[in-house]
Amino acid sequence: MWYELRILAVVVLASATSCRPSVRPGGRAVSVETEGTVARMNMVKEQLMAPGRDIRNPRVLRAMELVPRHEFVPESHRPQAYEDGPLPIGHGQTISQPFIVAYMTEKLDPQPGDRILEIGTGSGYQAAVLAQLVDAVYTVEIVEPLAEQARRTISRLGYANVHIKVGDGYQGWPEFAPFDAVIVTCAPDHIPRPLVDQLKEGGKMIIPVGTLPYQELMLLQKEGSDVRQRAVLPVRFVPMTGEGERRD
Repeated sequence: MWYELRILAVVVLASATSCRPSVRPGGRAVSVETEGTVARMNMVKEQLMAPGRDIRNPRVLRAMELVPRHEFVPESHRPQAYEDGPLPIGHGQTISQPFIVAYMTEKLDPQPGDRILEIGTGSGYQAAVLAQLVDAVYTVEIVEPLAEQARRTISRLGYANVHIKVGDGYQGWPEFAPFDAVIVTCAPDHIPRPLVDQLKEGGKMIIPVGTLPYQELMLLQKEGSDVRQRAVLPVRFVPMTGEGERRD
């Protein structure tokens, strides 16, 4: 996954409870599942709903509570799975900060019958969150080992509505277009025309655009031949890669 390095101008809050098994007073063991559920609830309350963050969409908050983020990180990093930041997932990539996943999801306002295109599968975490909210997720990853690992995790956890492809995300997934929404987790220096073309009339796209150190998270809405766009947040993402990253 081309990944979000770290969102700018966001106050770092206290970390949520880790997903490690523990023993409560009196010697009663607490399962990983229970510990993870508590950690996700704390993550939502302390990170996503905190003043200055203000994620409010109840469906998005519920999805963030349900998806086991610790299942999408290497075992060595699972104790930090619900902390307020990205974590390495191998191949020089990371799983994004929970806030940025929730923020980008909320801005798209996904509806139950939607079909969404994601560019940058990474660990599969963002796709799993979207899978809780929409009919189908089509996600493209350029790093084949990451795509295969994400496919195994997604399958094991039972997200049957997530479809993963190894390929150049700049080109999207035209065979299944048009999409109700597009979410991009890498930063091109301009908005890729193929992704706009694969967006339905009235559809939304959220995408980081620019070169470091100046990037903006852009929210687009397609209206006929026009595409309305506005900057919603300063961010830092790695550049989009692949042979498609060129001028249209």
